[in-house]
Amino acid sequence: MTAFTDFPGAELIERGLADYAVGQVTPESCLLAVAWGRLQRNGLSLPARTPERFPEPELQLYELLRREGGDAYGRYNALLRRLISFEQSLARHHQRS
Repeated sequence: MTAFTDFPGAELIERGLADYAVGQVTPESCLLAVAWGRLQRNGLSLPARTPERFPEPELQLYELLRREGGDAYGRYNALLRRLISFEQSLARHHQRS
């Protein structure tokens, strides 16, 4: 992951990988599950996937944010925007490689 630490949203992906590795369902691990295929296609090395842990990652993400209180919808959209920024940066990097 060191090559991607400067990409926008990299901290979310790094945290998602750490949480996923220990079996935690967190907003960050849900984001990782949302983008799993796109991340792999663009060269990010990911562990073996366990889809049963994330049957509907978008809904799980929203539910986690809703339980935390506050503006779940706004935070959900902000997290997805950060994820998209990371995906776009990763895709550009992968195309150049």
